[in-house]
Parts: sequence; structure tokens; C-alpha cells
Amino acid sequence: LTTGLLAAIDADGGRAVAATVQLPEVLVAPIRADIVHRVHKNIAKNKRQAHAVANNAGEQTSAQSWGTGRAVARIPRVGGGGTSRSGQGCFGNMCKGGRMFNPTKVWRKWHRQTNQNERRVAICSALAASAVPALVFARGHRISEVAEIPFVLANTVESTTKTKDALAILTKHKALADIERCQDSKKVRSGKGKMRNRRYSMRRGPLVVYSEDNGVSRAFRNISGVELASVDRLNLLQLAPGGHLGRYIIWTQSAFEKLDTIFGTRSTPSSVKKYFTLPHPQMVNADLTRIINSDEVQSKLNAKKSGKHTVPRKLNPLKNLGAMLRVNPYAATARREEIKRQRRMKGPQNLASKTPDQGTTGKVKKLHYRQMTHSLKGEEDQQGAAFLTSFNKL
Repeated sequence: LTTGLLAAIDADGGRAVAATVQLPEVLVAPIRADIVHRVHKNIAKNKRQAHAVANNAGEQTSAQSWGTGRAVARIPRVGGGGTSRSGQGCFGNMCKGGRMFNPTKVWRKWHRQTNQNERRVAICSALAASAVPALVFARGHRISEVAEIPFVLANTVESTTKTKDALAILTKHKALADIERCQDSKKVRSGKGKMRNRRYSMRRGPLVVYSEDNGVSRAFRNISGVELASVDRLNLLQLAPGGHLGRYIIWTQSAFEKLDTIFGTRSTPSSVKKYFTLPHPQMVNADLTRIINSDEVQSKLNAKKSGKHTVPRKLNPLKNLGAMLRVNPYAATARREEIKRQRRMKGPQNLASKTPDQGTTGKVKKLHYRQMTHSLKGEEDQQGAAFLTSFNKL
């Protein structure tokens, strides 16, 4: 395993002391974006509150259908007279002031259940993605000047109680650029949400993960875009907002070292989560192209085959004589006997009275069959040629 940089600082953002800390194995777990997306979608639905339209909405009008025979639709119509409202259709979803189609009900299925082990695997994938700088960059975080990802601070950060000290720490370690990105993105929400206690929308910034809250939550909570979480209560909604991997996480040393105890390693199960083992990658080396092109694999492969393999064409016995003879050898005899029978039915007088023109026609026919004999190819066609040769001798 590799080692991550441990940046140790004082509570007031003073001198930094360099050190190293072992990288938890959960940060090299397989990244399953499909599981993260599915679990996040289900968990995000559990915060919804039931809402529906009133049961009698759109149907609080005294109306009755006019029936048939008046050349108008049978939709219920407002009664009375002397006003433009009388005679207008109502109740229907296509009518003015009518109810909606399929009115919403409060007994809709609002919440979703997710398997416990599936939620744990999703959290492991989100933590592993937060240790990949490319994914953190792709999510939009400004980490170009950050020393290293994952970014770990000393335990003295957990004792910070002042917001100005927290800002000094973030500024010293080049994390202020991402906070300024969040502050610049604050805008009034579009839609009805601005009237429902969520007037503003803003991007997400760094997530500070701590082990012991000795004042760190009070120091960082008032900084725009910064969120805090305990390492014992990690939430997928914070680790992968919107179901997108690559959250920028700032760890404290004690929280970082506690990950192996919470999630376990490949050799030891978790001591906190019962019956949970860290997911293993299906391939040690995921670079499949490199594996295939390696000398070890290429030396065991068979040589490339040369030559062209041709598939024989399937012939129709009803249209090809050679194919028919292969299927039914008696077909030649049957056809020869049928020709003889037809000649006997014509009689000898027709054969004796042959005109010169008919003799010329016969020569043309023989020439035609001779040309057909020379053009036939293949085993089946050679059998057909033998039959045509014997037919010419008749």
C-alpha cells in the first residue's frame, strides 16, 4: 500500500509538520458507479414528505350533464344563466377550473428500502473515488494547488473553535479556491422551491471528516460550501452528492486511521459493521489491453491462421440437377424414362416426318446442351453433365 501525506498544523494555522500515514484499504476498493447511483437514488427519496391535492379540488361546482341530443359534449356543465360561466364544462381535466388527471394521493409509495450491505458497498465506492484526483477534478472541485489527494490534516484541527482559524487553515493548504467557487455559485432557485424554505442553491465544497468533535463543527459550519461529517456516521448523500463520485474530502489524522477499523481490510473483517467484508476487485490489474499484449500471454497463443475458409453454397435439388442426383440417384433414370415415354406417346409418324427446319432446330439444341456441359463445375454439376451427355445420345 502507498502512504498519504499527513499535513500537521497548529490550531491557529501556524507551522506545518510533515509526516506520513498508512493508506486505508477502503480507499483502494472497487469503484462501482452503478451501485452508488442506485443507492443514492433510493436513499434520497426517504426525505420526502407526503403531498397531494385536496380530494374535492376542481369538483366544487354545481354542474350536471345536458345529456344527448343537443349536439354538445356530455361533460358536466355549470347551471344557471346571465353569465359566461353558465353552460361551461367543468370537473374534467380539460375544462377550466376542473380537477387534474389522476389526482395525487398521500398514500403514494414515497420511501424506498435498500439492502444494508448494498449501502455499505456504495459508501466504500464513494470513499475510494474521493482518493482519485481525476474523479475529484471531474466533479468540479478546485484542487489544482492542493498538495495531495487524499488530503489529511493533523488532529489539532479537531480542536479549532474559531471560524477565522478554520479559514486560515483552509487558506494555508490551498483549499480556499474550492470554497470561493461555491460562494460564486449561490443564486436564487428557479421554481416554487424559493417559496418553500429553499430559496437559494449553491454548489458543494469540501467535506471535513473528523473523529472527535472538540469544536471543529462550530469552526467550519459557517463557511459557505463546507460540510462536516463524523467518520462513524458517513452518509452517501454527502460522499457522492447527486450520485456523482469524487467528493473533495479533508480528513483528520484520527479519522483517517479509523477507516480500517470501521470498514476492515481484505484480510480482516470490520470490527464495527457486523458480517461485512471489504469488497474485493475482480481483477488485480484492470488494464486488460496490457495483459493481452504482454509477452507472457502472447507467447502461449496459437499462430495466426492463414488461408481463407470457404463455406460451400447450398444448392436447391429442385432447381439444380447435380444436387438432385446426390440426394436421389434414381432421378436420372426416372427423368430418362419419362422422356422415352413422352416420345412413344408422340408416335413414329411424327419422328419420320421431320422437316429440314426441324433438323436445324435439333442441331441448335445439341449445341446448346454441349455448351451447358462444358460450363458445369463441381461434383454435383459433373453428375448433371453426365446425365446431359447421356440425354443427347437418346
